[in-house]
Amino acid sequence: MSVTAVIPVWNGRDLLGRLLDSLERQTAPVAELLVVDNGSSDGAPELAARRGARVIPMGRNAGFAAAANRGIQSARSPWIAVLNSDVELAPDYLAQLIDSGGWFATGKVLSAGDPARIDGTFDLVSRAGAAWRAGHGRLDAPEFSRAQPIWIASWTAAVFRAALFERVGLLEESFESYLEDVDFGLRCAEHSLAGEYVPTAIGWHQGSAALGRWHPETVRRIARNQVFLLARHYPRRLLWKWAWPILAGQLLWGGVALRHGAGLAWWKGKWQGLRGFAAIRRRTPPRGGNALEPLLAAHERALCEAQSAGERDFYWRMYFLLTRGGAK
Repeated sequence: MSVTAVIPVWNGRDLLGRLLDSLERQTAPVAELLVVDNGSSDGAPELAARRGARVIPMGRNAGFAAAANRGIQSARSPWIAVLNSDVELAPDYLAQLIDSGGWFATGKVLSAGDPARIDGTFDLVSRAGAAWRAGHGRLDAPEFSRAQPIWIASWTAAVFRAALFERVGLLEESFESYLEDVDFGLRCAEHSLAGEYVPTAIGWHQGSAALGRWHPETVRRIARNQVFLLARHYPRRLLWKWAWPILAGQLLWGGVALRHGAGLAWWKGKWQGLRGFAAIRRRTPPRGGNALEPLLAAHERALCEAQSAGERDFYWRMYFLLTRGGAK
């Protein structure tokens, strides 16, 4: 089955080279390699061109969402793999995802710096609009080796049927980077188009290679995009119904940002999100929430179970304490 690999790039030449090496070893050969350059200055796009990629220049750092969209729109295959430039893939990674049968699929992505630990699997999202990449930072364990249907895949290393974008649309470019994949997954759930988590497909991710996990720009965008998620997906009745979990969850995340020296960036992001809330809501009014309520209830149950079964995350422990155990 023909697959196009779309790789948004902003510098990281050496990391990109490792990804291209792993793509050359895939048992499902990549028919088309598209590298979308967000204004790199370290020779990354030149390396890609020498390795046979078609380089699509954005001319500036337009963000992950815009670059991924440009690549998707340029792809000519029935399957599209969207890959971060700082991942490496086992030789059968793409083949296993394509064979999974879902509208999209992702595998078990381990930390490149500590391969015994999970970097990410799939995403779970709470009523607060805060998301957790299931297993992130945890030691690999049997609970992360269970194949299952999913609604939200991390776009770190995922494969999609090209027809999915005709049904659901592209990434929302106002998000720039961070949580744009969660927004896309919520739209997939609204259309009942499920994906698959395939834990036998293994990748390795450097993680936050461009800026860093608690870089002020990273925190600003996440804080803003949490509000954008509410604007795009939560009808008014759910905003009122879940007012306390939303307030508690978002303020708690601000406290974690403050602990990492990024409190001002969090405040800037929240202010930008609130300023843009009405305009986003007018442009894309939320649906009725009939799919959202059971989805977030199931995700919060999974989050609770994960906290009970393994290393406890301070943020989620406090969130569930304040919200009395989560959605029912």
